[in-house]
Amino acid sequence: MQKVYERTTGILPNTVSGFCPGCMHSTVHKIIGEAADELGQLDNLVGVEGVGCCGLGQFYVNHDATIAAHGRACAVATGIKRSTPDSLVYTYQGDGDLASIGLAETMSAANRGENFTVIFVNNGIYGMTGGQMAPTTLIGMKATTAPGGRDPEVHGYPMHVVEILDQLTAPYYLERVSCNTPQNVMKARNAIKKGFQYQLEGRGFSLIEIVTSCPTNWGLSTLDSLKFLEEKMFAEYPLGLVRDKGAEK
Repeated sequence: MQKVYERTTGILPNTVSGFCPGCMHSTVHKIIGEAADELGQLDNLVGVEGVGCCGLGQFYVNHDATIAAHGRACAVATGIKRSTPDSLVYTYQGDGDLASIGLAETMSAANRGENFTVIFVNNGIYGMTGGQMAPTTLIGMKATTAPGGRDPEVHGYPMHVVEILDQLTAPYYLERVSCNTPQNVMKARNAIKKGFQYQLEGRGFSLIEIVTSCPTNWGLSTLDSLKFLEEKMFAEYPLGLVRDKGAEK
């Protein structure tokens, strides 16, 4: 019988994900490994993980990885890439890590056009740390630090990271994807692969935002969280290409 699927070598063998049911982190880690493997770069891949659920990837991925202090992944990735330019370097960060605690590091690395790839997982809330409001939390969405729901007059508005970075000159590739359907998983994998390819070509800074769910901290079932993702999150964070300088040539 012809084999049509096999476990990616980018994930450690005999390893079972410890992520919550309905969480998309395990899928994203899987397609990161697949993208690097397809490019023949798995042995050169170096991940810099943010604090929180993103940092759990170190227990599953089959490549070099480290964890940065909260919010500092882009700064650490800058040092790794500049000191070992032949490495394929990516950061793996959540919305709190990248857009709140690490906003300065993210913006600075993007503005300098640092030659690494950022994989930004946006589920609209702080996950492991207790369900606090994040920069990407939706208006009216409840969190432990906003039990009445996000109020723009008190908490400000949801932050649109790829659109903000699109105001800068240096970033080479910016796209927003998701993993809610098999088709979107394929699109997300292709986006990650493109970001890696541009890095190998020395094109500079790329960021792929992946809009995901967090059933545990949203207080929803896995199926209801998918519905919320598709009806509410996608309305605020529409999927699609924001910038691709490679396609402009």
